[in-house]
Amino acid sequence: MAHSSEDPRERRRPGQEEVSGRDIVRIVAAILLPPLGVFLQVGLTAQFWINILLTLLGYVPGIVHAVWIIARR
Repeated sequence: MAHSSEDPRERRRPGQEEVSGRDIVRIVAAILLPPLGVFLQVGLTAQFWINILLTLLGYVPGIVHAVWIIARR
């Protein structure tokens, strides 16, 4: 039986990506101030302005939108 030199812990499913330190910073920023998290991910785009509107309408919708934007990359 041939042994593979690949560590099984390093195997990822297709579509599964590694979470970087920058992603964690963006998610924390998205929880504390949702538009900041979106800005760090996409800059001054339409998604940023949508997030400001959602945050003004309700803090939780702003957080959900920001985390969604960050998670989908």
